[in-house]
Amino acid sequence: MTVVLLHGLGADRRQPLTLLEPMVHEILGDDELVIAPDVRAHGGFLEVGGAADFAIDRLAAEVADAVRQSLAAGSVTAASGSDRGIRVDPDAPITIMGISMGAAIALRIALAGLLPVERAVFIRPSFDDQPVPENLRPFPVIGQVLADAGVSGAAEFQEREVYQKVAEISPLGARGLLAQFTAPDAARRAMRLVEIPRNRAFRDDAELAEFESRGIRSLVVAALRDPVHPLPTAERWAAGLAGPMLVLPARDDGPAAQAHVLTEQVGRWLRDF
Repeated sequence: MTVVLLHGLGADRRQPLTLLEPMVHEILGDDELVIAPDVRAHGGFLEVGGAADFAIDRLAAEVADAVRQSLAAGSVTAASGSDRGIRVDPDAPITIMGISMGAAIALRIALAGLLPVERAVFIRPSFDDQPVPENLRPFPVIGQVLADAGVSGAAEFQEREVYQKVAEISPLGARGLLAQFTAPDAARRAMRLVEIPRNRAFRDDAELAEFESRGIRSLVVAALRDPVHPLPTAERWAAGLAGPMLVLPARDDGPAAQAHVLTEQVGRWLRDF
């Protein structure tokens, strides 16, 4: 079995690797192949491109192609950087797990049949069937401020209403928004924050229902008091996918506690399903 891990907007492959890879190997075994590509304009994917390159279906196709290339290599360098000589079947079913933006990309990959997805875990989904939903409005604002003022625009952004609304509910969520200003090469990559939130994760609830008809098992993971990843969004995903939903404690009540519950419960689901 191969596990594909996809990061969130403004992060990179280290985000899901740090959070999820140890759990994957503990539950599924040390020979489990973990592939965690960087999405366009994130991490080691240095090219930015134009606005059209950030269409979610195009991002999904790029990610799927990167995964296929890793699988086709036959002997793959593990995520830790050590070549463990793992032999894989590129056509074998995979498990895919995505965080926020990564959840939306994982959903598109599965629905389009770009990879043979057997199981999917969607962690704190933030995209729905509308472009730039209210919870994602801070990101285009950050992108524009970065384009206009560079990283020094963080102070200006903190005066904006979209920031203050998040800060009132979740100080750590607000800190996460500010981290976009200090991300590597943030100003040059600002287009990602403007364009990606314009995407829809799915057309409508009927499209989500295709998961069940295809026999793809899914788990949706939500968190309390997370204004960027609202609970109602996760509830809609879970209802449409006809799969279970796990609700984590709020990150502001302790990031370590939230991560512990996530890995424990997702690990149990992977073991049982």
